Amino acid sequence: MKLVSWNVNGVRAAIKKDFFQSLASLECDVLCLQETKAQDDQVIEALCDLKGYHVFTNSAIKKGYSGTSIITRVKPIDVTRDIGIEEHDQEGRVLCAEFDAFYLVTVYTPNSGDSLKRLSYRTQWDADFLSYVKQLEALKPVVVCGDLNVAHRDIDIARPKPNYNKSAGYTQKEIDGIDSLIAAGYVDTFRHLFPDTVKYSWWSYRAGARERNVGWRLDYFLVSHKLKEQISGADIHNDIHGSDHCPVSVQLSLN
Repeated sequence: MKLVSWNVNGVRAAIKKDFFQSLASLECDVLCLQETKAQDDQVIEALCDLKGYHVFTNSAIKKGYSGTSIITRVKPIDVTRDIGIEEHDQEGRVLCAEFDAFYLVTVYTPNSGDSLKRLSYRTQWDADFLSYVKQLEALKPVVVCGDLNVAHRDIDIARPKPNYNKSAGYTQKEIDGIDSLIAAGYVDTFRHLFPDTVKYSWWSYRAGARERNVGWRLDYFLVSHKLKEQISGADIHNDIHGSDHCPVSVQLSLN
């Protein structure tokens, strides 16, 4: 089963930038989107030409902001939205599809913002999201994917020293958040297979960052330890454009 995650920075904008051709080239069973920047009906309308997939969405109350979607060939057993905490459930950031072998949770983690003004909220989010994932884990294994808005280690960011504890996405508190997920038994699928590979999934639009590969790895697939032996592939598809992020993928060999 091939799963793909992609922060599209606006699904309607992405469609104008070869989105459907990119999806076809990925040959995936499930595509998870973050930052759709559209209401539920607008996402469904934008994807109306997509054949052979079921489309599920979770949009923010604020129009044109945030939002997640799951596009899947395999019909899920159930789909749920949000994590059950009103403070966090206003921005369409979490969507969960239940399949036979696992829960698939796609998440668009809040950015800590300019001058780290939202870092305290982000820290609370990380703790509450971990609790939510643990509740699912008690029922069956979990796959977490999406834009986690953090570079985990020095290898995951082109310029670690000038950004550490100064830039959103590379503070110790944010790093602690992903460390807590891994300590809870989750496996970073790309690092599991490629511990020393330098590859990024996001680049600023400024100063030709993508052309110069001055990037960050912000997009992940984390899987329950119970699924570790089923990881048969992982990739960061930085040859695919259409957003400031590129897609990331994992392949699971399921019985």
